Amino acid sequence: MISMAKLNVVLYEPEIPQNTGNIARLCACTGASLYLVGKLGFSLSDKYTKRAGLDYWDSVDINKIESMDELYNKFPNATFYYLTTKSKKLYTDIKFKDGDFLVFGPETRGLPQIYVTKETAITLPMKEGQRSLNLSNSVAITVYEVIRQIGL
Repeated sequence: MISMAKLNVVLYEPEIPQNTGNIARLCACTGASLYLVGKLGFSLSDKYTKRAGLDYWDSVDINKIESMDELYNKFPNATFYYLTTKSKKLYTDIKFKDGDFLVFGPETRGLPQIYVTKETAITLPMKEGQRSLNLSNSVAITVYEVIRQIGL
C-alpha cells in the first residue's frame, strides 16, 4: 500500500544515480514521498546512488511505479505539478496543498511534451540562454517552497 505524504516528489525516468540519491536524502529529511516512474538509467543498488543517499535510505518512503498512468490511477484526486523550462508559470505563483505531486523529468531531456503543455506545468526562473538547473537543485528549491507554504 502506498501512503500519501504531505508532499510527493516524482522522478520520471531519472538517469543520474547521484541526483536520485541526493533527492532521496532530501525526501528523508523533509518527509516527502519519492516516486520513481518508468525506466531508470541506473540500478537502485548502484554504489553512487547509495553513496549520495548515505544512511538515509531506510528513512525514505520510496516507491517504484511503472508509468504515470499507474500513479494517476493510485491518486485520482491529487494535483500534479510538472516542472519544466518550457512554462512561463512560476513555481512561486502556485498555492501548494497537502498531497500535491511535483513531477521532474530526466536530466538530459526533461519531461515529454504531453506533460509540459499541461495547465499545471510550472518553472523555476533562470537567466535567459541557460538550459536548465541541476535536477537535485530544482527538486530542493521546489520542495522548500512547498514547505514554506504548508509546513514540514
